[in-house]
Amino acid sequence: MPFDVDGFTQIGTLMLLAGGPVPQLDTVMLDSLHAGTFMDAEAQLRLYRRVMHSVQSAALGLVESRDFIHRLAQHV
Repeated sequence: MPFDVDGFTQIGTLMLLAGGPVPQLDTVMLDSLHAGTFMDAEAQLRLYRRVMHSVQSAALGLVESRDFIHRLAQHV
């Protein structure tokens, strides 16, 4: 995720969206210092699917990510 992309300041925890061909079995896992939380209610899944879609839409592609990391490494 590039540093200059707005809207992701609240995302500070590990989120795993596990999904497959049967959407009713999809589960979100949030991990924190205290414990992991598993959620599978449809309303929760809709929220985290939107979050995941936003992150994927803003994320760099493979080549752009590699180039971004190389540019960062040159400034260290």
